[in-house]
Amino acid sequence: MGMTMSQKILAAHAGLASVEAGQLIEARLDLVLGNDITAPVAIREFGRIGVEAVFDRKKIALVPDHFTPNKDIKSAEQCKMMRDFAHRMDIENYFEIGEMGIEHALIPERGLVLPGELVIGADSHTCTYGAAGAFSTGVGSTDMAAAMASGTAWFKVPAAIRVTLEGEMRGWTSGKDLILHLIGLIGVDGALYRSLEFAGPGVATLSMDERFTIANMAIEAGAKNGIFPVDEKTRAWAASVSSRPYTAVEPDADAVYERELRIDLSALTPTVAFPHLPSNTKSIGAAEKLRVDQVVIGSCTNGRIEDLRVAASILRGRRVAKGMRCIVFPATQEIYLAALREGLVEDLVKAGAVVSTPTCGPCLGGHMGILAKGERAIATTNRNFVGRMGHTESEVYLASPAVAAASALAGRLADPEEIMKAPGHGAFTKASTAAGTAAGTATAEREKA
Repeated sequence: MGMTMSQKILAAHAGLASVEAGQLIEARLDLVLGNDITAPVAIREFGRIGVEAVFDRKKIALVPDHFTPNKDIKSAEQCKMMRDFAHRMDIENYFEIGEMGIEHALIPERGLVLPGELVIGADSHTCTYGAAGAFSTGVGSTDMAAAMASGTAWFKVPAAIRVTLEGEMRGWTSGKDLILHLIGLIGVDGALYRSLEFAGPGVATLSMDERFTIANMAIEAGAKNGIFPVDEKTRAWAASVSSRPYTAVEPDADAVYERELRIDLSALTPTVAFPHLPSNTKSIGAAEKLRVDQVVIGSCTNGRIEDLRVAASILRGRRVAKGMRCIVFPATQEIYLAALREGLVEDLVKAGAVVSTPTCGPCLGGHMGILAKGERAIATTNRNFVGRMGHTESEVYLASPAVAAASALAGRLADPEEIMKAPGHGAFTKASTAAGTAAGTATAEREKA
């Protein structure tokens, strides 16, 4: 019986010739990740285990990103515990303020995860790294503690759902619209403890930034992980972030899938998830044009450079609606710098947005953008549960950077196509985003030289 991509990675790390869905295995880990909310719990549990050192100081990453810069005394104490542990254990990949970023954008950027690797993190959106052809999944803090001590973890091998992508997205649709469409199609438990494995000719049309967005939200469909095949774009990305060797895997021709879904990318339109579930989706054309109080562009889902380029292309030369709060969070310091070099930060600020240091703050209702009772926000984040970004009587609408930026200008939920037809806007295409990517890469290479 053939294996899926996820099963092949798990088998290799368990030292087995093959595995099958439902099998319990113990597998060695390539990276163990924690943040300032989850790592302190793991550190306390690690102390109870009684070991004196972590299994490998190079294979643990600690990132203070949720309540940082520290918003209060409690968050400062949490970060201090993590900082002290990192120094005591001589952990190589501890990222302090000034060099940090939102963990799920920072880890790939630093080349700490590559195709074929196995990663766990005490954060549910650790599934992000499947975009790079890795098996990555979230775990609890006690599992993180045991992993830091042993370098291994127990897994129940997931069954898989194959998502075959065909065609190419048009206009303002993006990876965020694809994953919202998929979650709306199958529901928040439609892939419960399954591996969402993406395939088909449409994969090649997706940028790496879009793949990271899609894999990031696999958990919102209940999936254990999401994973993409390794192609030319993946290999080019891997070469740009690391010189480490890696082993890419492909699914066997006779791999077993519980279900197969086919999505025509050309048929997708900008999609919005209404409160209070990511599965409560509507196309922008069918969505009520509700008044909005706040727009948030950023997070581990949509805070990458392509996301900022899209937002800036819509906001450039315009002003956000009077009374609108538009908050932009580049996902890492490097992304922030790239946005500065390209003039995106200036475009955003002139439009009336505020640009923040990298942080998860508003996404989880932590700080830097809390909602009051009765307020509505359009956010490029990943969850819109009751009280997710503030008061339990506030509302969060999940959308792409394009929809979020258009809505910031209109003061209501808006179709980017509608906004861009207004006078004073030039044409925007994915080709222009690709050109911006090439220009940013060239600038970075010149600076390295």
